[in-house]
Amino acid sequence: KGRKKAREGCSLPEPSWEERLANAVTPLWRLPYHEQLQVKHESQRKILQTLSSRLEELGIDAQKPDGLCCPLQPVVPSPIINGYRNKSTFSVNRGPDGNPKTVGLYVGTGRARNIVCVKANHVENIPSKHKQVAQCYEEFICRSPLDSCILFHEGGHWRELVVRTTSCGHTMAIITFHPQELGQEALATQKALLKEFFTCGPGTVCALTSLYFQESTMTRCSHEQAPFQLLHGEPHIFEELLGLKFRISPDAFFQVNTAGTEVLYQLVGDLCQATGDTVLLDICCGTGTIGLSLAHRVSKVIGVEVVEKAIEDAKWNAAFNGISNCEFHSGKAEAVLPQLLASWEDARPLVAVVNPSRAGLHYRVVRAIRNCRSIRRLLYISCKPEGEAMRNFLELCCPPDPVKKLAGEPFVPMLAIPFDMFPHTFHCELVLLFSR
Repeated sequence: KGRKKAREGCSLPEPSWEERLANAVTPLWRLPYHEQLQVKHESQRKILQTLSSRLEELGIDAQKPDGLCCPLQPVVPSPIINGYRNKSTFSVNRGPDGNPKTVGLYVGTGRARNIVCVKANHVENIPSKHKQVAQCYEEFICRSPLDSCILFHEGGHWRELVVRTTSCGHTMAIITFHPQELGQEALATQKALLKEFFTCGPGTVCALTSLYFQESTMTRCSHEQAPFQLLHGEPHIFEELLGLKFRISPDAFFQVNTAGTEVLYQLVGDLCQATGDTVLLDICCGTGTIGLSLAHRVSKVIGVEVVEKAIEDAKWNAAFNGISNCEFHSGKAEAVLPQLLASWEDARPLVAVVNPSRAGLHYRVVRAIRNCRSIRRLLYISCKPEGEAMRNFLELCCPPDPVKKLAGEPFVPMLAIPFDMFPHTFHCELVLLFSR
């Protein structure tokens, strides 16, 4: 309201749709990079202050002279500031001009019913290759007689586009399609047209390594729920990280900033203080990138991941890179980890690295870690430390609680290091080192 009044008083023009999108997706884009880092450092300080206060409420004397529960290092900058994303998700909806087949990113909210889909050509954290594929996809669906699927119950078919790229020059496009009432013959026709467009038509400029198609009647579907169908090219794309080569499936997790990930993993390796007899427990391991990049420092790596295809990738990655001291387990961490640790009798030092989604770790995972006395050192990598991860931090550090079956000695936060994996946004990846 204040900005609106200021514009009315000063006759300032309303921001363009491009500016509105940039402000929504990359809110720090106008700030010089060193100022972005200052903003993020202050936000991470406030998160640690909150953690310190919450620990005090639990009766834990955690605050140091600076008011924080542990030292906070300066934000580690991203090696690449613009176009760093290796994965982008584009929506299909009505654009500012009313075109219902606009491919871009959302401005507005569903609750306010003011969503507009704006092309992302000017957004600084998205690489030009992703923008090119999005533009070609829009051209294709605009030629198609089938409608876009804006609301499932209103019909339509063409839905979101995911683009993944690697530093090896590979590009994967994944197109989500609502089948509605179409039969198999009609679906086959649409898949053939899509393949033809990207292999023989205008879409050839994208030089896709892989083109996938997913028939989905839900907002998000795993491969098990709705298989990814390869229409063209290779089933996987490949990325190089710290001298290793990694295979990536359509729905496998991979850190979105590859150059920043190398810096992050190098420091994670240093913080682990791993020795030749250390066992590294890699929880939420994705395609195995953390464990495999540190395998040469430890005697054994044990990875746990819920996405089955990612575990297949992890096993392939280990074999391809000649790494034989890793084992990977597919399944929910809350089901797999307690079984792994309940009977743990290995005398070797055990270090845990957890890298969960924004939802944080399931309580049973935290409990299994707490109750395994062999784990003396824990690295928690969080992309949203102010969210559900805060609950995990408190569960790790609280006094033993028989009611919650937390018998193990509590952890203590020792060091916090923020990494700027997401330039131009408020987001930061925080690495918290715990020990006991």
